[in-house]
Amino acid sequence: MYIFLSLLTGMVLSVMIAINGNLTSLHGMFWAAVIIHLVGSVAAFVLCKMEKEQKPIFNQGPIWMYLGGAVGLITTMFQNFAFGKISVTGLIALGLLGQTITSIGIDYFGLFNGSKRPFFAKQLPGLLLSFAGIFLMMDTSVGIDTLVALVMSFSAGITVVISRMINARLAQKTSALRSSFAVHITGLSLALILALLFSRASLFNLPSVSFGPAWMYMGGMLGVIAILLCNITVPNVPAFRLTLLTFIGQVLMGVVLDAAIGSVQSSTSIMGGIVIAAGLLINSGVEALDRRKKLMSQANQAVQPAE
Repeated sequence: MYIFLSLLTGMVLSVMIAINGNLTSLHGMFWAAVIIHLVGSVAAFVLCKMEKEQKPIFNQGPIWMYLGGAVGLITTMFQNFAFGKISVTGLIALGLLGQTITSIGIDYFGLFNGSKRPFFAKQLPGLLLSFAGIFLMMDTSVGIDTLVALVMSFSAGITVVISRMINARLAQKTSALRSSFAVHITGLSLALILALLFSRASLFNLPSVSFGPAWMYMGGMLGVIAILLCNITVPNVPAFRLTLLTFIGQVLMGVVLDAAIGSVQSSTSIMGGIVIAAGLLINSGVEALDRRKKLMSQANQAVQPAE
């Protein structure tokens, strides 16, 4: 079940990035972020009211547990800025690079109260293979003029892992739905402040802007779904493996989206995705073997005193 949910999370994220990117092109980065988090807050609030178990939302843990919304807002703005400047699959590939490095660090140091998972030298070939696939995916969409978009896409990968871990910890204290609501309220508050400070346009002064089709405003609802899925998978799937499964879902949907809008050669994206998945699967296999050896060693130690 967790494998399917992880793949589904990736697919939802790809569609969300594309929708939010189109909304940003219509309303600008700051007000698009406000709209996205407003829609997400309303959707999460409605779902919370439908939840039978009424747990408190706030004052359930240290302050850092409520910063996932702020970090998620940064992710949204990074992705929205990069969308259109590089392909969807290129954006996903760079995000994966940031996610991979961050996930390895979280597993290695056991951050966010997680279990420590050491990084072994024998995992390096698989990691290098994944990096090769990432650059293969980007070769038709990257140019010198997109340097800022590349940096932001990479940074989005870092922040998405951090927000995912923070939100999951908050969900353990409250619930998956209430955590999602708190995340969107926090993000909405910060987005509104940034929009008022840095955006030239006013929310109530957009007479010349078309509001576009309704589907452009679905990103906030997809964000709620993505957070709910992450709150379920993060406690049960190692960070690095979750990155692998989420990526596979993202790249599959990213290829479909890129093919639909004709922004990149799908064959290149598929080849890069296969190479990346191969590298991550190698590392996943190494982890599985190490866990098996550890369990066998513990079993032998338990049997020896009895003999």
